[in-house]
Amino acid sequence: MRAFVPRRRRRARGEAGQSLVEFSLILFPLFFVLLGIIQFGLIFNTYVTMTNAARDAARMGTIYVYTRESGETQATNDLARNESIRTQVLASMNMLGKVSPYFTTGSTWTQSGGVYTNGDLRIQYVLPSGVTSSETRTGQEITVRATYHQDLIVPIIPLFLPRDGNGRFTVIGEVTMVIN
Repeated sequence: MRAFVPRRRRRARGEAGQSLVEFSLILFPLFFVLLGIIQFGLIFNTYVTMTNAARDAARMGTIYVYTRESGETQATNDLARNESIRTQVLASMNMLGKVSPYFTTGSTWTQSGGVYTNGDLRIQYVLPSGVTSSETRTGQEITVRATYHQDLIVPIIPLFLPRDGNGRFTVIGEVTMVIN
């Protein structure tokens, strides 16, 4: 008895390159989907990192120890607290770019009411209703907002996402906590 041996199907005359054509038609869309997944993964990583950096910095701001030594005022302590927050944000950004054009901070703070701004870092102090104002800002809310400018590396993705003036996607980490 002979063993069953399957016969190969002969290809018709026009079928010789069909598989190659189908593969080439599918390859490019599949490649762009893969690159899109990678780009959104990078954006999500930046979002998580900036939110954690803002959270760490806000926590640093809530436990800042107010000092009255040598006649320091609330404004002096606010600047010292803001500097400790800025240092914590930069330390918590891990492997993200910490210099311009990705994240910009300087040595001077701009104040407008209870809002302090230093480049891409914004700190806001809010006195909630029912809380009495004090020099130590105990009971007040502090909001830390850190803005990061993410490069978009996939050519088609920038067409679908909003960008800043330099063509980068803006990722914002913002956290509000109560000062102890």
